[in-house]
Amino acid sequence: MTTSFPDDFLWGCATAAYQIEGSPLADGAGASIWQRFSHDPRLMAAKGETGDIACDHYHRMADDVAMMKEMGLKAYRFSAAWGRVLPDGIGRVNEAGLGFYERLVDTLLANGIEPLCTLYHWDLPAALDDKGGWLNRDSAEWFAEYGRTMFERLDGRVKKWVTLNEPWVITDGGYLHGALAPGHKNVFEAPIASRNLMRAHGAAVKAYREVGKHEIGLVVNLEPKYAASESPDDKAATARATAYMNRQYLDPAIHGKCPAELAEVFGEAWVDWSAEDLALAKQKIDFVGVNYYTRNVTRADPTNWPLAANMVRQPLATYTTTDWEVFPRGLTDVLLWVKDNYGDPAIYITENGAAFFDPPVAEQGRIEDPLRVSYLRHHIAAVGKAIEQGADVRGYMLWSLLDNLEWSLGYSKRFGIVHVNFGTQERTLKDSAKFYREVIATNGACLS
Repeated sequence: MTTSFPDDFLWGCATAAYQIEGSPLADGAGASIWQRFSHDPRLMAAKGETGDIACDHYHRMADDVAMMKEMGLKAYRFSAAWGRVLPDGIGRVNEAGLGFYERLVDTLLANGIEPLCTLYHWDLPAALDDKGGWLNRDSAEWFAEYGRTMFERLDGRVKKWVTLNEPWVITDGGYLHGALAPGHKNVFEAPIASRNLMRAHGAAVKAYREVGKHEIGLVVNLEPKYAASESPDDKAATARATAYMNRQYLDPAIHGKCPAELAEVFGEAWVDWSAEDLALAKQKIDFVGVNYYTRNVTRADPTNWPLAANMVRQPLATYTTTDWEVFPRGLTDVLLWVKDNYGDPAIYITENGAAFFDPPVAEQGRIEDPLRVSYLRHHIAAVGKAIEQGADVRGYMLWSLLDNLEWSLGYSKRFGIVHVNFGTQERTLKDSAKFYREVIATNGACLS
């Protein structure tokens, strides 16, 4: 079957600031919650591995953009480190930090690469965490101030903005289970953080409408949930899991309401949103960003708090080194689910990729990563299938350009299509990068 993509389809890669930049305190930047978390051996799973150097992108940006051009990228999704721009989270602007992102954007544009800027990819300024972070209702105003600072300086050069990256991960990992910064484990905090994140999203969109002239959207990570059986318990568990992960943020942002199942998930920790909060969260957005990595086959399990559900491992499936099932059809399914449930919005795939074991760099400078090539081939084709069935998908941002700090897992999980030697900072294009270059050059025709 021929895979067809629109002529103006936007092919790119994605990264996040703390994962690649290094030098997190350079030139007057303020510390972030990830700076604190990664340096705390009580919290960081990969003890001693931090973002202090990472991929040294802060110093190697121009070379990295030249590499993007060599690969034929049409777009690059990056995140700005809030604390580089506003060291205290609010108030004084750090011109050196903001200047870095201006240079990055200008360098991208000079090389024919469209910048997509994510305002928040998990690195809250530590100074704001000291004030309660996302548990403080003032966080909506903090975020709007930061957003306005970025919009006033960069809108026009940046024509596609993202408010938040994966609010579900922020709250589930950072406030409920403690696996990610700021490392809290409190079922009562998670719904509060979720509500304030969506209030912040809405406040930033409102600020953009006042000063910006292009597009702004929200990025969510989605996993289609499939019931493990036809039993009523498994179906109910699947509905809870769908509400918790896939609807918890899209429903307020687009429909102005919260899924009823969340009251069952959180129990006494759940507090209904006020009409005012729902109205703030529901702002007109120009696109939905979808991050897709895997699916979830769901079985009821009353002992598993708080969802009362478990994921069922599939015995014949391929799994990545992050233990995620490779399931391309799920990407087609979830894109059509967004189309059918949220008013057929414009969609960008803002992340999709896989961590696999990579062999050492061979003498001829080649890294063969056939599992990643296969993953990309089939997932990009799955995007094409969704487009053929009517989903308005306008671009694909592969995760990730570079091997990087995989958050609390450190440098053990390699998602990049470019290998990074973290000792020398040498970059080597993997076979997957060369494959993706061909995909871009042929606008997906090479998949057929």
